[in-house]
Amino acid sequence: MQGKAIIISAPSGSGKTTIVHHLLKQDFGLAFSVSATSRPKRQNETEGKDYYFISEEEFRTKIENNEFVEWEEVYNGQFYGTLKSEIERVWATGNHVVFDVDVVGGLNLKKQFGEQVMAVFVMVPSIEELKTRLQIRATEPPEKLASRLSKAEQEMQRAKEFDKVIVNDDLPHALRDAEVFVKEFL
Repeated sequence: MQGKAIIISAPSGSGKTTIVHHLLKQDFGLAFSVSATSRPKRQNETEGKDYYFISEEEFRTKIENNEFVEWEEVYNGQFYGTLKSEIERVWATGNHVVFDVDVVGGLNLKKQFGEQVMAVFVMVPSIEELKTRLQIRATEPPEKLASRLSKAEQEMQRAKEFDKVIVNDDLPHALRDAEVFVKEFL
């Protein structure tokens, strides 16, 4: 069985993961697509739940073997991608797949699925607000923070390429918008 696909994309720190977790708790028949990455595992992350953590070499091998629906080298030597086997796993359970991916990954997935996908962009109110959120999160050294903010400015310009946009300036309102969009799509 092949279900539908919902893509939630945004710059890092916009709240996309919070929105995805909320949607998964609703009775929509959604299951999370776990992405693969070559970046190191953070302290609070779980293998197979947050990501599949694989070496850069293994990631490159999977690229050569055409095992990804989409992949990207987000930062030098840090790859992220969606394994074909992961989507097949979700659809085999009779669920619709939901993705929590960066902007380029989201647009690449959107191209792959055509009519059976809805791509949602989560927008932060401003770059200053994003900077504050990332500083509070404190998962990046200062030089990486500057790189993420620069990337975020570029990503925000691509919001118009998505099917729906949620401005996350008020979390309860953003969660309601996400629910409405998903209900309408499914």
